[in-house]
Amino acid sequence: MSTLAPVLQTFFTDRLISQRRASPHTIAAYRDTFRLLLTFAATRTGKQPNTLDIDDLDAPLVSAFLEHLERDRGNHVRTRNNRLAAIHSLFGYAALRHPEHAASIQRVLAIPSKRFERNLLTYLTETEIDALLACCDRATWTGRRDHALLVLAIQTGLRISELTSLTCSDINLSTGAHVHCVGKGRKERATPLTPLTVSVLRVWISERAGTPTDPLFPTSTGTHLSRDAIEHRIACYTTTARENCPSLRTKHVTAHTLRHSAAMALLEAGVDVTVIALWLGHFSGAKFDNGNLSACRHVPEATSNRPRHTPRHKTRPLPTPGHTPDLPGDPLIMPTFSGRIPYPASDPAPRSA
Repeated sequence: MSTLAPVLQTFFTDRLISQRRASPHTIAAYRDTFRLLLTFAATRTGKQPNTLDIDDLDAPLVSAFLEHLERDRGNHVRTRNNRLAAIHSLFGYAALRHPEHAASIQRVLAIPSKRFERNLLTYLTETEIDALLACCDRATWTGRRDHALLVLAIQTGLRISELTSLTCSDINLSTGAHVHCVGKGRKERATPLTPLTVSVLRVWISERAGTPTDPLFPTSTGTHLSRDAIEHRIACYTTTARENCPSLRTKHVTAHTLRHSAAMALLEAGVDVTVIALWLGHFSGAKFDNGNLSACRHVPEATSNRPRHTPRHKTRPLPTPGHTPDLPGDPLIMPTFSGRIPYPASDPAPRSA
């Protein structure tokens, strides 16, 4: 009887679901990894997937599979390393239950992750943010939705997964306005909102007219936006904005770029790096590297012309209650403190629910 099939099943049902309570995204990623691996192994060995044994997935085969991902499927090194991490997790689980395969398992666990060059993580300047948000056609329902989504993303630095999961009840626009989310590592946090972000969201929620459990930024059919949909919208607006903002032509703008832009705005305002880490919900907590956020990974390169918070440069105190550090931009586009309504009075009437 094959030892691989029962180990693989209990790995998902007991290890990932029951013991670790892995998220659906993690389970789906592991599922795709082993589906690709079993297909590759069946082709190489000539065996059906249900007859494969642990020894059939030896180190040479796993190494060939990883090379196949890069060479034939065109995957990035990051994807290759993620697939390897899933394989290591399975074999580490199997090592305690099948010691008779310890030698083969150990050789697979010894396969190292592949190093790769990290690209410089960019961020948007004030002019670029204005140009990007100005591309939202607020004469349409979709444009007003995207405008509110981008304003919220740029001001709060929410991850794309956090944006897609927001519901109408996650926004509190009363005293102490904030957005509530459960982010990476199941960390729950409430991020404060600036006055004009509140104005933007108040207008949007009034037009949205959804129940507390409805998605805050829905599709035209009322379902949650997907990650790909948000990235696609950002890419479209970036392409349009490049016509009027030449500096955007050299930047690859993603949802994570907006998150990094929020961190840079806080850093420029003199907010301490520990507060920025809490604001953005860094999973590993606040770590320091010469006065920069190592959780942002590329801040030292991205902020070479920015003031660094070292013992020689004292940070400014946190803002007093009732005052929020100014964020850059036009009051009609970005949250500022002029008190102007974010949508012009000439906008068409909100679409009925």
